[in-house]
Amino acid sequence: MTEDLKSDIARLERQEELLRFSRFDGDTAWRLGGILRDIAVERGAAIAIDISMRDRILFHCALEGTTTDNAEWIRRKRNTVLRLWNSSYLVGRRLAYAHRVQEEAHNLPLADFATHGGGFPILIDGLGCVGAVTVSGVPQRIDHAIVADGLARLLAVDLGDARLPE
Repeated sequence: MTEDLKSDIARLERQEELLRFSRFDGDTAWRLGGILRDIAVERGAAIAIDISMRDRILFHCALEGTTTDNAEWIRRKRNTVLRLWNSSYLVGRRLAYAHRVQEEAHNLPLADFATHGGGFPILIDGLGCVGAVTVSGVPQRIDHAIVADGLARLLAVDLGDARLPE
């Protein structure tokens, strides 16, 4: 289990190095949102999708089969990304590896933060994290993979060895 966590952490860190933007705007958010929706439909994944900057939502879509609970999970995962500037799954994997919990390690109350897969930072070279891409609806590893695959498709990046094994 420890080796699996170490491997996941290395892959997730590499994804965050690869999946960066030189700029990001509303048009980019809509293109990315469409790609994520297409991936979800292709994979039969009933997910809700949210792309937000720190101060506003740029894209939101809830596919058939989602519930209002998915919006709550999105809010909590997005909060984690915006607070720590890492994917919510990377934060969760690091905590699992360290045998720590989010409340103790980062003072992140469960009511407002989630360290489950599905939230990914919008990273701009020279600026850092300006927003988050977040999905919810399927198991956390798949939520994360959908976002990473969508970002890779938009940015024309081959994740190669950074892709998480299923």
